[in-house]
Amino acid sequence: MTHQNTSQQHADWAEAAVAEHSKRDDDAGYSAHKPGTEHAGREQLVLQRIERARKARPRVREKLITLAHGAGGKATQSLIEAIFLDAFRNPLLAPLEDAATLTAGDARLAFTTDSYVVSPLFFPGGNIGDLAVNGTVNDLAVSGARPAHLSAGFILEEGFPVEDLRRIVQSMAAAAAAAGVSIVTGDTKVVQRGKADGCYINTAGVGLIPDGLTLGVSTARPGDVVIVSGPVGDHGITVMLERGELDLDAELVSDTAPVHELVRGLLDAVGPDVRAMRDATRGGVATILNEVATAAGVAVVVDEDSVPVRPEVRGACEILGIDPLYVACEGRIVAIVDPAAADAAVAALQAHPLGTAATAVGRIIEDPPGLVMLKTGFGGTRIIDLLVGDPLPRIC
Repeated sequence: MTHQNTSQQHADWAEAAVAEHSKRDDDAGYSAHKPGTEHAGREQLVLQRIERARKARPRVREKLITLAHGAGGKATQSLIEAIFLDAFRNPLLAPLEDAATLTAGDARLAFTTDSYVVSPLFFPGGNIGDLAVNGTVNDLAVSGARPAHLSAGFILEEGFPVEDLRRIVQSMAAAAAAAGVSIVTGDTKVVQRGKADGCYINTAGVGLIPDGLTLGVSTARPGDVVIVSGPVGDHGITVMLERGELDLDAELVSDTAPVHELVRGLLDAVGPDVRAMRDATRGGVATILNEVATAAGVAVVVDEDSVPVRPEVRGACEILGIDPLYVACEGRIVAIVDPAAADAAVAALQAHPLGTAATAVGRIIEDPPGLVMLKTGFGGTRIIDLLVGDPLPRIC
């Protein structure tokens, strides 16, 4: 899809898809709230159950931490809200954006932190070092900030090859230079052999937010257009195939890259009309859109045929039985923009090498609030919910 007539193409199909979804249930005898109907329809009952579950106080039911708690899905959300947010709650943390917005004198700063435990450490297109720098730079960029400074903390396992560490650090230095940031502080710890997995990295970053710019997923409103900056799922599938656990052969490389210039081009073109941006890492595009729907109290309808996915990624996902929308990227953004600016936003993204395949994939509508729905290639619709865990753990 090109940028031409994007807003017009998304003028009615989202509502039509949801209406058709409801009509099929009505035709099957599941009328919802029609005059004289004694019971709510099946779809309405499902929506009511989902709404009750989401309003319930988050709880961690498990006695032990599992891999699912670090996967970015429902288990992660419960862990964050029931344990961390409950203990640390404050106005700066509560929005749970990719970076906190702070003030220092007259300056507005974005501050973020992230940890990287990818396995394997080296993969086609990158390694844990440039991944750590790019990931933190990207969290700052999608918050609207100009990335400036990073920290770097290393947890190394006894016996880890020094030459591998050298390669990782050199990749970090090159990535930082490419993003125009400096690594200005850090820390190193070494644990006993067998107590880690070679090398873990934590990075934190700060950036300056321009005056007058405020972004957040809670600001999405009906009519807004959802834009993805390029093919989804490249990173997650690349890392999974590199593990050698699957007998699959595909020419894929990770999309790990700093998106600060891509974002800057978008903001320069249509800045006031950008509601929110996120980089689609853990949990992929599907998780981001669920966060938008929940935070803003809106619905999101995505056109499956419009989502850019490389054939190799789609094929691997079909074999693995997973949806590409849930697979992590490391150089893609999701932007929510005013419909009047959708064409210009797509054009701005396509003008950058990282955004040549940018396209509008969906639209924000009013009902049913809190849900993400996919208009499938077969003409139906289905709910895209948060996964409990991640089918591809340890990919970032």
